[in-house]
Amino acid sequence: MAGKYEALREHLKNCKFAEFELTFAKIEMIIGGPLPKSAYTPQFWANTSDLTQPQRKAIAASGFESFLISGSKKVKFKRL
Repeated sequence: MAGKYEALREHLKNCKFAEFELTFAKIEMIIGGPLPKSAYTPQFWANTSDLTQPQRKAIAASGFESFLISGSKKVKFKRL
């Protein structure tokens, strides 16, 4: 899997924690560029069986699920 979110997949895959949060700024640093405006919506991070979205595919491939923390620029990642 190559693409914008490959670095996020690798970062999550190598993480030792079962659950943690990352700020949008940290995620942007990991992926080497800005997140799209749609990242501010829960749907962007939704855990669905539709893995056509590259960020969802990368997160699922790392063994995590993700949740936008309401009212913040943070995402919670939880190991499956």
